[in-house]
Amino acid sequence: MRDTDPDLLIDFDDVTVVRGGATLVGPITWQVELDERWVILGANGAGKTTLMRVASGEMHPTSGTAFVLGERLGATSIRDLSTRLGVTTAAMAARVPADEIVSDLVISAGYSVLGRWQETYDDIDRDQAVETLESVGAEHLADRRYGTLSDGERKRVLIARALMTDPELLLLDEPAAGLDLGGREELVARLSTLALDPDAPASVLITHHVEEIPPGFTHAMLLKHGEVVSQGLIDDVITSENLSTTFSQAITLTRDGDRFFARRTRPAGSHRRRRA
Repeated sequence: MRDTDPDLLIDFDDVTVVRGGATLVGPITWQVELDERWVILGANGAGKTTLMRVASGEMHPTSGTAFVLGERLGATSIRDLSTRLGVTTAAMAARVPADEIVSDLVISAGYSVLGRWQETYDDIDRDQAVETLESVGAEHLADRRYGTLSDGERKRVLIARALMTDPELLLLDEPAAGLDLGGREELVARLSTLALDPDAPASVLITHHVEEIPPGFTHAMLLKHGEVVSQGLIDDVITSENLSTTFSQAITLTRDGDRFFARRTRPAGSHRRRRA
């Protein structure tokens, strides 16, 4: 087995995932270091979630080598690895019992369960849960039931759950999906605060939209049909040219401070003439 750099939290070498004869992603070579915050963008079916499932240890590559937190997938216990990762996905959100108390949902992350059963929680657990909820502006939700929360509140609670175990790596799969404008902006602001905190874990965020990239993110990867269009420093990767290639249409990218905005470029002569 080859050695891997201890500063590399993700170290993929020619990783490919094939299912049913179809290549879902790859080959991809990708590395994430301790102080990096990555965003992965691409259209539906680009391979983003598959790549995230490999990074979380949920799926093993068909070929290539994948190290996560220094452990080679296929040669380590996924249960042991999961306690060192903070993960939020739509699939996880759908499994949360509607009557689960928010503080219990957050605390249970430390026990690698989803939904409280017969665990006994100590005061130190509850204090940490409240502190973690505070970090995402959701401490006032601690005593609420999950089923009564808005979509935006649920997103913040699930991020708090992912942070509960003080993970070495945070993996967020489309955290802003389904939110209205206000909910999205609130979440982006919270994630930006987290990204700018030097003590926060390295993170990888999946999204379809450049508007959802929080300020403070440092790197980006663009995927198309399972292959990398571009990856590296975010200012080098998030460009009109690269987005146009990724989404197979002419895209114009603009910036307002640390925020990105994209729109489809109108073909020349497409403007309608006004009637006299």
